[in-house]
Amino acid sequence: MSGATELVVDVEAISDGVILRPKGDVDMARSPALRTKLTDALKSKPARLVLDLSEVPYMDSSGLATLIEALQTTRKNKIKFIVCNLMPRVRSILEIARLTTVFTVVENRDEALKA
Repeated sequence: MSGATELVVDVEAISDGVILRPKGDVDMARSPALRTKLTDALKSKPARLVLDLSEVPYMDSSGLATLIEALQTTRKNKIKFIVCNLMPRVRSILEIARLTTVFTVVENRDEALKA
């Protein structure tokens, strides 16, 4: 839904893992950038991967596919994958697809660090 501006993803190392915070819509044009950041973060096999979506107002099916791929990788490698700070539109998309029952979804970063 947004222009072709590149997706910026902040990466923060924490004691037991990594927090990724993308900024902007995650759509077909931008989901490859998120996929790359997720893949890079998972290479070190952290105990926990937190995806903070507080600055993602929109996500399409390619973004959902990217999240599902990350979930599969984290499960295979016994890594905790927590999604937090969902904006209303993204939460609605995840709820419609019933993915809130598949992912560990929490309200905020503090909860994600305790999950």
